[in-house]
Amino acid sequence: MATSKLLKTRIQSFKKQYDTLRKGKEPLLKIIDESELPESVYNSNAIENSTLTLKETEKILLELEVQRNVSLREVYEVKNLALVVEYIRLKSQEGELSQEMILLLHRMLIGVIDDNIAGRFRKKGEYVRVGTHIAPAPEHVEQLIESALVEYSSNHIAYFLDKIARFHLEFETIHPFNDGNGRIGRAVINYQLLRLGFPRVIIRDKEKKEYYRAFENWRDDKKTETMERVISLALLEALHKRIAYLKGEIILHLTDYARNNQKSVPSLLNAARRQTIPAFREKGVWKISASTKP
Repeated sequence: MATSKLLKTRIQSFKKQYDTLRKGKEPLLKIIDESELPESVYNSNAIENSTLTLKETEKILLELEVQRNVSLREVYEVKNLALVVEYIRLKSQEGELSQEMILLLHRMLIGVIDDNIAGRFRKKGEYVRVGTHIAPAPEHVEQLIESALVEYSSNHIAYFLDKIARFHLEFETIHPFNDGNGRIGRAVINYQLLRLGFPRVIIRDKEKKEYYRAFENWRDDKKTETMERVISLALLEALHKRIAYLKGEIILHLTDYARNNQKSVPSLLNAARRQTIPAFREKGVWKISASTKP
């Protein structure tokens, strides 16, 4: 099922606001992206079962000492993924997504961690599974990725969000690499969004149950709705955040906003999760513009 007409209208409206407000304010958008970097890295790594906290991720990126013994691998997973995120922000406007770009991003992500597999697809004899799903044989990976890229770039009828969701589902089902598939796949979502003039999104560890369910729905029934919902909610949140800052609004914790407007905190949190109010998260805390009408 494709994205609903109502949701398309909402996204179009917020995108128009975003495009109008962002003119001449690229430095502010860069600050927002940079401040969000630890959250982006933390959440993508946490989905892959990293033991690092958000605070520890921030310290590693700032070259500060972490208070416990952390494996060298996890340190490189933070630093390398940060490089990937920043590289995409700088380079996404220079060309369409390609196999070469995907391989380059993988080399940046896995380099030093495991140079034997960095920057290449699985080769003969390298099989992987995710839960009960056995990924296609390595001999088919390159062609499958190329077919997914061609389908994405040549489909001028489907809504952009539906195309991105479908590509992500196909990419993760192919599982082209020996390691790093999830993190690269989520980085690719942001490459695709940035190419279209949208802000990057964060798929959060707290929502990974629904995120994983999206893959089950795709593999079992070829349904894309769950992934479309995951990405659309993340996109609405990213737009709400940037619009609030671009407007120069006073930003409140959602709990303070609820108290000021005599609203129920649970009902507002529920609305925030459904993105029916312009709320967004910073370090996992829900916030909202003080000027939002109750």
